[in-house]
Amino acid sequence: MPSNDHPPTLAILVGGGPAPGINGVIASATIEAINSGLRVIGLREGYRWLVKGDISQAVELRIPDVSRVHFTGGSILRTSRTNPAQDEESLRRTVDALDRLNVRYLICIGGDDTTFGAARIAEYARGRIGVATVPKTIDNDLPLPENAPTFGFETARAFGTTIVESLMEDSRSTDRWYVVVTMGRKAGLLALGIGKSAGATLTVIPEEFGPGKIDLRTVVDIIVGAIVKRLVAGHDYGVAIVAEGIAERLDFDTLPVDGLERDAYGHVHIADIPLASFLRDRIRATLKELGIAGTVIAKDIGYELRCARPTPFDIEYTRTLGYGAVRYLLGGGSGALIAITGGRVTPVELDELIDPETGRIRIRTVDVRSESYTVARSYMIRLQPPDLEGPMLAQLAAQTRLSPEEFARRFAPAVSATIAHTTAPPPDLEAFK
Repeated sequence: MPSNDHPPTLAILVGGGPAPGINGVIASATIEAINSGLRVIGLREGYRWLVKGDISQAVELRIPDVSRVHFTGGSILRTSRTNPAQDEESLRRTVDALDRLNVRYLICIGGDDTTFGAARIAEYARGRIGVATVPKTIDNDLPLPENAPTFGFETARAFGTTIVESLMEDSRSTDRWYVVVTMGRKAGLLALGIGKSAGATLTVIPEEFGPGKIDLRTVVDIIVGAIVKRLVAGHDYGVAIVAEGIAERLDFDTLPVDGLERDAYGHVHIADIPLASFLRDRIRATLKELGIAGTVIAKDIGYELRCARPTPFDIEYTRTLGYGAVRYLLGGGSGALIAITGGRVTPVELDELIDPETGRIRIRTVDVRSESYTVARSYMIRLQPPDLEGPMLAQLAAQTRLSPEEFARRFAPAVSATIAHTTAPPPDLEAFK
């Protein structure tokens, strides 16, 4: 255990899933802290050991240890999903361990769960430990000011777009459809970002459906409807992107999945729900029922994105965030999330991020009534209300074994399922005069 003769100590930890740019925050925070006269320690595997009162996994960080790691993916401190606030005793042991390490300042790098844990630590420590969080998640679902992205999102979107572009070319070359499930537990921001950037045939996100459960058959029929519409245009291939958050909104009692485990924050392990396989199998069965021949392949992408080498955007972004976190703490601040607005470091009080109804960090989701979403939707191939009447209906039905009337009845629920929630009001043209 370190002695009290050490200069003030700043500790850094990483919680939740990896995201490109973590090492950039660690490096810049370490360098700025040491240059400001602090001692820096890294806490391996997030809160995992702290909640046990174990301080053996603390390692001292020096400038030579971190000076070039900002180019690399992953986390040199590793990470975990341990919840320090799961009960009062865990929280007490966590803060006690930090006290025994003589920690005066703490930087927590993570998403909504890590930020929630940091907020509880700041509250429990009552000023003894200055706490700042740096928002990272490829899901981009933290409510940062001015709609700023969380670090890691831009790299994940760029890398995911490259993958989907390749799948699109493969689908065209081999006359097949891909159903691609991307990460995004609560929000479809990453899925939509990849789909819009790559020009995927369509993207399906949970926000389109409004509140409540989502029927798996509805999602299947949205994709099958796109397949049929593509056939009318003479194309028997495409790529459908689906946000994994759809899985969390499905009625688990109707799915053939037993023994779903939950993590320390109570979340179902979405990776244990084979959403891509469910959709592939149901789509294949539906196409066979309709008399349509075709190949459908399931593909998951997500883990490939989390430890990718960060793009220059995320390298630059994270270096400023790490620096800003240290300057905020040394300026006497505590209990804030570090963001950047207008090129300036902007602390956001953690209390402002808490949803009063749930007591948890608020989640940013896709605004399905925004121009950004409207543009994405406009370039998708999906059945629309006008398709279920007139000449187009006859052309669609001709691709199947259904009569026009049967086709309209079958696919009307899938068409209407998202319309009410995504129909944006007309633009205010007066505002542009």
